[in-house]
Amino acid sequence: MEALHELVAQNGIMISAIILLLAYVFIALEKIPKVTIALFGGVLTILLGLISQDKMSGDSLNPLYFINFIDFNVIFLLVSMMIIVSITSKTGVFTYLANNFLKMTKGHPIKVLTVLGIFTAVLSAFLDNVTTVILIMPITFAIAKKLQINPIPFLITEIFCSNIGGTATLIGDPPNIIIGSAAGFGFMDFIKELTAIVVIIMVAVVAFLVACFKKQLVATKEKMALAANIDNTGVITDYVAMWRSVIVLTFVIIGFVLHDVTHIETSIMAMLGASILLFFEKPTKILEEVEWNTIFFFIGLFIIIGGLEATGGIKLMAQWIIDVTNGSQALASMIILWGSGIISGIIDNIPYTATMAPMIAQMQVVMGVEYAYPIWWSLSLGACLGGNLTIIGAAANVIVSENSAKQGHPIGFMQFMKYGVVVVFISLVLSSAYIYLRFLG
Repeated sequence: MEALHELVAQNGIMISAIILLLAYVFIALEKIPKVTIALFGGVLTILLGLISQDKMSGDSLNPLYFINFIDFNVIFLLVSMMIIVSITSKTGVFTYLANNFLKMTKGHPIKVLTVLGIFTAVLSAFLDNVTTVILIMPITFAIAKKLQINPIPFLITEIFCSNIGGTATLIGDPPNIIIGSAAGFGFMDFIKELTAIVVIIMVAVVAFLVACFKKQLVATKEKMALAANIDNTGVITDYVAMWRSVIVLTFVIIGFVLHDVTHIETSIMAMLGASILLFFEKPTKILEEVEWNTIFFFIGLFIIIGGLEATGGIKLMAQWIIDVTNGSQALASMIILWGSGIISGIIDNIPYTATMAPMIAQMQVVMGVEYAYPIWWSLSLGACLGGNLTIIGAAANVIVSENSAKQGHPIGFMQFMKYGVVVVFISLVLSSAYIYLRFLG
């Protein structure tokens, strides 16, 4: 046992890096549930002594205690927003809004695609991407059936727009929650720095998709008239619960916006909103619908990355980028942006961002806050937008493709990537120009 501890002490960085790398490999292979891999890797990190299982070190708190490496601001924000969205969605309000937006298009397929894309993006900015696409998909299939056209152009557009829209805010995409917590950015920081470029990217991508799918988006006048008259009767299942949920959700978002004034953490504000809504629900039933797999995946991952941080691996990585770029802020920003965009399209952007965030935090310690500021935004844009590269690049992509296949409309890997490569290229080129002009020029 002593020999093992000595081996770990001498080769801590290498061992923690191997655990993280193997976790990535098994997550990418998708043969074992990723939550299982993350938790096993986390336990292994603790058992090998890379971080400590002891809360105290003598008479003082142990800085290497494994709990210290779990970002509970991220955990509680995710759980609370899942509770709020779950309760709100049961009232039917999101479906009601979607139907009204679709009525505006008069059933015209190209207008339907554009409105669905914009609505998905806006919704994704305030809800998580998976929830958004789950809410939008039933409407999409119903519209496509009425128009008697293939739903795949709509679904592919919704995937792209959910990932783009989620980039705009702190709560829109899990990578942003991680970045916000690590960098100390508030809700309004994301709105201020990312909303403009996200809108530009959205316009460019939707225009590209309309051009690509134009020939497929054709329907008869009769079918268009049917789609234009969707019946909203009975969509809202509980008006009292709807207004209660909408009011609470609105106040939670206002709380996010006022963070710089109130200094109340986003996780605390979200927990307040969730707890108020739970007064009117059966907590056991609602908590069953929380995506606990995602939550425990985060916990395990934070512990694994904590091992690399505690052994000095994160510090080494940060110093390597500083050395390679010769301290160039512009070069570091572009490497992080394009590297994140490509890597996040191949592997899940959540573990990638969770690994990169502490590395950039270390770069900030060495080079200063001003140096790291554009690099944080490069990471956010790259990690969130890169999810559009492949059908496995983000959780929303997988959810849509699985549901589409069940409906008899499978979306092939190469079929999706044909559009994904162009969409990500457009997104990263525009992001590069924005990062340079906004922060580096």
